[in-house]
Amino acid sequence: MTAKLKPSFVLIDLDGTLIDSVPDLAYCVDEMMKQLDMPVRGQDAVRDWVGNGVQRLTERALINSVDGMPEQELMDKAYPIFLELYKDNNSQRSVVYEGVEDGLKWMQAQGYRLACVTNKAEAFTLPLLKAKGLHDYFEVIVSGDTCAKKKPDPMPLLHAADLLGESAENALMLGDSQSDVKAARAAGFNIFCMTYGYNHGEDIRDYNPDVVMDSFAELPNYLEAK
Repeated sequence: MTAKLKPSFVLIDLDGTLIDSVPDLAYCVDEMMKQLDMPVRGQDAVRDWVGNGVQRLTERALINSVDGMPEQELMDKAYPIFLELYKDNNSQRSVVYEGVEDGLKWMQAQGYRLACVTNKAEAFTLPLLKAKGLHDYFEVIVSGDTCAKKKPDPMPLLHAADLLGESAENALMLGDSQSDVKAARAAGFNIFCMTYGYNHGEDIRDYNPDVVMDSFAELPNYLEAK
């Protein structure tokens, strides 16, 4: 990409893009596993499993794999335990990635309209954004249970565009995973991805986003200023 973009609005993923939420998620996974008398999984494993919502994370933790499904009886026992733990451990250990606030402030200063689009349920999304001081940067927040479908389906992205009263043309998504790339492509958005996020252990470059960045601080290199 050579010319700088001037998108009509910018949609931004949450986990793995704005905030490293793995420390809290891993704590809840391991505490759940202890209650089930099963082996703990640890942060490294959880880092490869996140990105598709906490229900899918719980399923992966139970089978200790990114693919496959646990027995329904075990899932029915485990999932309420995880939800109860995560309700009380949503933001204690999570951290905003370096450069994120500078990037958000810079985009706002250039007049870019910002929305957050995540697969995390609203009950966890809003408290986390508020606890980390990011909530008020966004005009619109679309969570994992806002629409009938989640990313990689384009529905949440198009819904955010509708809420902003904007056309999907000339829009930009900032994300970190293949599901962000797939959703953006399906919606007709440009897509920039972060190198540091959660992509099930794969290099995000393999999914050919328009731009790959190490930090939000690089945004002025790719977006037009006022």
